Amino acid sequence: MNILLVGTWEDAERDAWAAALSAAMPQHRLLLAREPATPIAAAVVANPPPGSLQGLPGLRLIQSLWAGVDRLMGDHTLPSGVPIARMVDPAMNSAMAETALWAVLSLHRGFFQYAQQQQRRLWQVLPQRRADEVNVLVLGLGQMGRAAAQRLQQQGYCVAAWRREEGAGEPGLVVHSGMPALQAALPAVQVVVNLLPLTPETRSLLGATFFSRLPQGAAIVNLARGAHVVDADLLAALDSGRVGHAVLDVFQTEPLPPEHRYWSHPGVTLLPHAAAQTDLRSAAGIAAANIEALAAGRPLANLVSSERGY
Repeated sequence: MNILLVGTWEDAERDAWAAALSAAMPQHRLLLAREPATPIAAAVVANPPPGSLQGLPGLRLIQSLWAGVDRLMGDHTLPSGVPIARMVDPAMNSAMAETALWAVLSLHRGFFQYAQQQQRRLWQVLPQRRADEVNVLVLGLGQMGRAAAQRLQQQGYCVAAWRREEGAGEPGLVVHSGMPALQAALPAVQVVVNLLPLTPETRSLLGATFFSRLPQGAAIVNLARGAHVVDADLLAALDSGRVGHAVLDVFQTEPLPPEHRYWSHPGVTLLPHAAAQTDLRSAAGIAAANIEALAAGRPLANLVSSERGY
């Protein structure tokens, strides 16, 4: 089959993916650009420019290399009826769980405060709580949310999770479902870890109403999408002390503009969208497995629901 590779990236990144994908599926032909009269059976994409998949009548699969598909789903030029598969990579899930653990542990033990004290040459020991005295709420129970919740539980934290809709139970994990349950759970939470997909229902979820339900000094860890957060509301909550600290990996505009207050706010720790990077060594094999399933007529993995948006 002919496979089209298309995305928004630098040439070096594209070439690295092309090499990894070609090695993972040598029986198929990978194209970096369209060729006249050449049928394309599948497209492997990384935030493709709008319109780049138009006019491909033989297209039978759009395989994303990224876990988040909100930008892809927002592209109204995509051919109708072609299934979209997102990247679900155990290596990425593990990396995200590591970042969630680092953030929660750093908040719990005051390590961000110690870093600030070092800048001021201040020698001051902070009170130390046990992990089981810290209530953590993980928003989202997809692959990454589940991995993060499990890793935090293993470290001894008191962990609960929230998802928008009812679903199967998670052994050993308290799961809240629906907006009323979220509002009821927030007053007891010290750390919120957001790993929700971005949908119309979750956009701007982390806003003034959400923050007002938290206890004074609670922390926010946003590892999902920048559009989940209302920036002005978070900054107001940080200024008032309602939110004690925020660990932010994702932003409305990336790279984060140099004039943005997050850069200089003492209550914010920034990451440059690096909490869990796609590892092409494992992701190329996962994408190739779905391409091979398409060629063999087998069921495709990790298909996106147009109704749910992820």
